[in-house]
Amino acid sequence: TRHPWLIIDILRKNLAFICLLGGVIMFFNKDSNDIDIDQLKETLKVDEGVVYEIYHDHLGYPTFGIGHLVLEDDPECGWSVGEVVSEERVNECFEKDVQTVIEDCKKLHDGWDGYPQEVKQIVANMMFNMGLTRLSKFKRHNAALQSGDWKEAAKEGRDSLWYKQVTNRAERLMSRLETV
Repeated sequence: TRHPWLIIDILRKNLAFICLLGGVIMFFNKDSNDIDIDQLKETLKVDEGVVYEIYHDHLGYPTFGIGHLVLEDDPECGWSVGEVVSEERVNECFEKDVQTVIEDCKKLHDGWDGYPQEVKQIVANMMFNMGLTRLSKFKRHNAALQSGDWKEAAKEGRDSLWYKQVTNRAERLMSRLETV
């Protein structure tokens, strides 16, 4: 069966798509404003760790992979601590989680598409760590981001319970933000 169109993502990271429309091949650049997911993944591997088995996070919730909280609809729901999770499944969950993070970043920050790549990396890392509900409470931090005042946003990020809870990670992120 011949399909009238087909989109293939050649390099998810950044370069090009191929679009076959009625047999015509068209190349176009992917939006340069997209976040570099591979870079984010590498940073999150450091900050969250990568665990190929079920474990309890610091709050006692079952977790695996790159900080993936086991959800009720996950096949891993109900698994015992120590049960092995495949690398393929860890990557699948990360891809889903990171798409949610990006969607949440766009919800919280009207100017998201115009942010520099480094700012996107930092905000997405924070979103991955805290989630939309908690990060949306950072009113002054978020306002500084919206106005492009990266130094003030870093200052406000340091003035938080989050900073006290994950000081090493938070300081790395706020130091990076100050240098944008």
